[in-house]
Amino acid sequence: MFAVTGTTGKVGGLVARTLLAQGKKVRAVVRSAEKGDPWKTLGCDIAVADVLDPSAMSSAFKGTEGVFLMAPPNYDPEPGYPQTIAAVEAVKQAVGASHPGKVVFLSTVGAHVSEPNLLNNSKMFEEMLRMLPVPVGFVRAAWFMENAAWDVDAARNGLIQSFLQPLDHPLPMIATPDIAQVAVELLEQSWDGLRIVELEGPKRYSANDIAAGLSAALGTHVKIEAVPREQWETLFRSHGMNNPMPRIRMLDGFNEGWIDFEGGKTERRKGTTTLDEVLQSLVKA
Repeated sequence: MFAVTGTTGKVGGLVARTLLAQGKKVRAVVRSAEKGDPWKTLGCDIAVADVLDPSAMSSAFKGTEGVFLMAPPNYDPEPGYPQTIAAVEAVKQAVGASHPGKVVFLSTVGAHVSEPNLLNNSKMFEEMLRMLPVPVGFVRAAWFMENAAWDVDAARNGLIQSFLQPLDHPLPMIATPDIAQVAVELLEQSWDGLRIVELEGPKRYSANDIAAGLSAALGTHVKIEAVPREQWETLFRSHGMNNPMPRIRMLDGFNEGWIDFEGGKTERRKGTTTLDEVLQSLVKA
């Protein structure tokens, strides 16, 4: 039995479906019974548990061969990351009480970086998981290619605006099916201690590549322009963000190059899905 969190999202859902397709037993960890109904229909065991409830999470993880763990998304954290701190402590208690066979955590490129930025959420989870008495694997995934979904409507009107800049600066990117495949491989393997897998696509891509790929997918020319850095905070606040600086500094990190893979003794892997393939699927969705 494998416990999978985040099944209502893209990566967690793909992890669960891949395991089911391989004949494995899956326990879908969801926040409400209603969210679990589709997975129950597919044959999953259902565990209703909030990430802040260590008792419920412990029950969800208990007796499992492995847990696929995702941190709850927090794109506008309060100063000091109190929500993340609470989630980290709850997961620590849950894993300590349930002793699953292993934990595979969906982390991110740049999780090792000490500079304050939005990816510190994953850094905090990594630091806690390193201390647990169970085998732990981090999948440090690159920038999601599927983030370009936010640009599709604008592309249909001929112009997208980018926070990734310079526009020709290549970044490590990865498709969600490739992330799920690596996560499933780790869940099915055995090891002692800590593994860190750093994962990106077959090549690096720039904002210009996103525009070119959307142009090809839509069959029309799509222009792209960089949003001036001095406008970001005002723009993000106009969208309802209360504390945009962690997001701004994350973007700075990608653009300036200090958010990248750690290297060293980490395992490096490359997915096979190209950016053009992802953009074609987004346009068709």
